[in-house]
Formats: sequence, C-alpha cells, structure tokens
Amino acid sequence: MQDYYGQTMTSSYFSAPKVGMGTSFLPPLESTMQASYKSYAPPYTVSQSLNLPWKPSVYYRGAEKSMPIAKSAPELNPATLYRDDVVSRVPPFVTSSRTALFSKYTPTDWFRSNNQNYRSSDMTRSAAQRLRDENVRICHDTDARTVKTQQDTSKSIGNRISDINFWKSELNHELDEMGNEIQRIADHKKRLETSLRETEGPLKIAQECLFNRENRQGIDLVNDAVEKELLREVDIIHQSQDRLRTMIDKANAQLSMNRAAQHELEKDVNDKFRAFNIDNKSHQLHNNAQGIAFHRGVEGIDQTVSLPESWAKFTSDNILRSQRERNNSTHLRGEADNTMQETSNNMWTQYNTVNVSFSGRIAETMDARNSIQSHLTRVLQEIDEMQNNIHVLRKSIYDKEAPLQVAQSRLDNRTRRPNVELCRDQPQHKLVREVGELYETVDILQNRLRAAECALGELVRTKSTLEHDLSVKNNSLYVDKEKCMGVRKTYPTTARLAGYRGQ
Repeated sequence: MQDYYGQTMTSSYFSAPKVGMGTSFLPPLESTMQASYKSYAPPYTVSQSLNLPWKPSVYYRGAEKSMPIAKSAPELNPATLYRDDVVSRVPPFVTSSRTALFSKYTPTDWFRSNNQNYRSSDMTRSAAQRLRDENVRICHDTDARTVKTQQDTSKSIGNRISDINFWKSELNHELDEMGNEIQRIADHKKRLETSLRETEGPLKIAQECLFNRENRQGIDLVNDAVEKELLREVDIIHQSQDRLRTMIDKANAQLSMNRAAQHELEKDVNDKFRAFNIDNKSHQLHNNAQGIAFHRGVEGIDQTVSLPESWAKFTSDNILRSQRERNNSTHLRGEADNTMQETSNNMWTQYNTVNVSFSGRIAETMDARNSIQSHLTRVLQEIDEMQNNIHVLRKSIYDKEAPLQVAQSRLDNRTRRPNVELCRDQPQHKLVREVGELYETVDILQNRLRAAECALGELVRTKSTLEHDLSVKNNSLYVDKEKCMGVRKTYPTTARLAGYRGQ
C-alpha cells in the first residue's frame, strides 16, 4: 500500500516512498547527464550555439556551480516519524493537509468500486439467465434426438431384416440349381477315351524342329516367334494328352467341389434363418414392451466379426462360388462331348501357325542378310571418314598451344609489376578470361577427339560384328528353310488327329 501526500484543496497527490525503501526525489544531474551524453565527449566537441533538442553535458557542469544538487530522501519509519530527531528530515507539508497524510482511497476509487460491483452483478445475472435458457433448449433437443434415434434404429433393423430375406431367397434358389447340377455331372464321368496315340507323331515333329533350331549360331539363337509357336505347339499337344488322361479325375474333383459349395450354401442358409429370428424379435421391441431391461456395459462389448460390406460379400462369394462351380461343371460336361474334335482343331491350327511363322522368319532372315551386306559397305566408308576427322581434331588442338603460351606468358610478366602497379586492371581480366577460354576450348576439342576415337573403335567392332553376323544368317536360313520345313511335311492329317483311323 502506498501513502499519499498532497494538498486537499487542489486534490494534488503524489506517491511517497514506502517505509524502509530508499529513493531519490531528484536524480543526480551530473552522473545522469554525463552518462547520457558520454558518446559526445571530446574529441567530438559540441558547440552550444547549435539549436539542438538536447543540451550537452557542458550545460550541466556549468549549472552544478550555481545550484545545489538534490540529495536522496531519507528512509521513513512510521514508528519514529514524529520523533524530534527525525522531524527535521521529513519534507515540509502544509499544516491543513496533515489529516490527509494517511488516506487510503480517493472518492474516484470509491465510485469506481461501486460501478465495478454493479457491472459484475449484471454480468453474473445475464450469464445465469443464458445458462437457464440453454438448459431448457438442450432438454428439448435431447428428447427429440432420442425419439428420432430410436426411430432410425428401428428402421435400420427393418432394412436389415429385408436384406436377410433377400439373401436367404438367393441362397435357396442357388441350392436347388446346385442339386440338379450334381446329378448331371455324375452322368458324364465315363465318356472320355479317344485318339491319344495319334498325338505322338505331331509331338515328335515339333520336338525335332526345336532340336534342329538349336544349331543356329550367335545372335540368331533367339527366342523368336517361330520358337514361341513351336513351344506353344508342344504345350498344346501335351495339354490335349493331359485332358484325355485326366478327364475322369477332373470330373470326380469337380463333383467334390460342387458338394463343398452346396455345404457352404446350406450352412449360410441356416445362419440367415437364425439371424432373421433374432432381428425380427429385436424389431418388435418398444419402450413399453415386456422383457426390456438394463444391460450395463453391453454397448462396450463388440463381438462382431464382419461389416455390412463383408457380410454381404460373404454370402455373395458363396453364391458366386456355387455359380462358378456350376459353370465349371457345365463346361466339363461339354468338354467331355467335344474333346476329340477340339484336340484335332487346336493341333491343326497351331501347325498352320507354326508354318506361317517359319515363312515369316525365313523372309526376315533373308532381308537381314541383305541389309547386313549393305551396312557393311557403309561402315567401311564411315571408318575412312572418321579417321580423317580425328586428324583434323588433333591438328586443331595443336594449334591452340601457341595462343595459350602467349596469354600465360603475358600473365607471368605482369606479375612482376612493382607495388601498387599490381593492379587488377582490364588487361588482367582479359588475359585471365583468355586463358580460361583456351583451356575450355582445348578440353572441348580433347573430349571430341576421345569421342571420335571411341566412335572409330565402335565402327571397327561393328565391321567385325557385321561380317560375323552375315555368316550366322546364312546358317539360320539353312536350318529353318531346309531342315525344319522339310520334316514338317510329314505332319498327320486332320482325320487322323480326330481319331478316325483307329475306328
């Protein structure tokens, strides 16, 4: 708390120092002002004739001689304030103001405190009224939201019951279809013996062609279209043989898959029936229904194992699996009737495809051989021109040595200029730039020379490669045109591949 001293008539007050705390009524002029303007001390002399917004320390040093410096106020102690030995140190006050010496508040403070209390009361009452109105609104909102939430939940359960009925009917329909298909596939298990012996001849021809093509050389030993078609022909023959050998086993396996799908459908139908009864019972509950009770913590128990998407996908997958198995079973029954004709058609179609590939490959090889001969001629001409270009590059590099020596000699001579004459003048910049440009030019020419030498080496290697490739192409033409196409003329007819020969 502060003590106030002043005159009551003029209502002038000022804060006196607290008891026990030392202070000064006026700052010491010399120390303060000198510290403020010490940066302008000699040797920087400031003239008093300048019209400045401040006064230099010279002004205060002159004033110190004409007026006394105020001293710090003594410390005041209330217990000894009116003692004889202390009264002489108390600042002079007006006698009529003695009663206001220990006043704590002013009338302004009193009015301000009252107004603050009034405003606080108004704010508190307004806040309480807003809270009451908000509470009433929240009660109405929560009641309406509770009713709406229960209605939405009941509607959701009703939709769920409709979904269960839909999928249950789909499952029952698929169960009937699967039962009929199981009976049909059981009648087709024994119709599977045909022309297995006739497939051995085409298989040997295809394998002999693959063996002969292994005699190709170098780059022509490529996995080209002919190679792929021959391998595909072998695969088709093996697949035909496997189909004839394993058709009965596939029928038995398909029958097992059909029965497994039927079991999953029956299990899913049973689960749908139980879920329908539970959800139907839940849908009939209401606020006044019998049997409702509190089940504390049940909302925190989550024993679900699926989502609506995964639930529908599970049943859909079961139906799709059953449909897929039925389609496979239908395809297998049709395959049992058409295996012999399909085998003949597939093998003969592939035989024609291989022959077309051979013809195309032979034509490509002949074109490549002619192109190699043409390229070899052009490569020999390019080798001669590249050798001349290398000679030109080497001469150009040699011609840059003299200008470089001149520029560097000039720079070296200019380093011997005396004292301040060692100036980074315009000639110095020009010489440094000239040396840099010459170095850069020589580097570019040397890089081009190395590139040209590499290109010459590549041309020489290309020449050797083309000569070797020419001999390789001649060998490939002999293998494909003479040996492979010759043996393929013994391929069996379509009637024999269809199995008519053994009947």
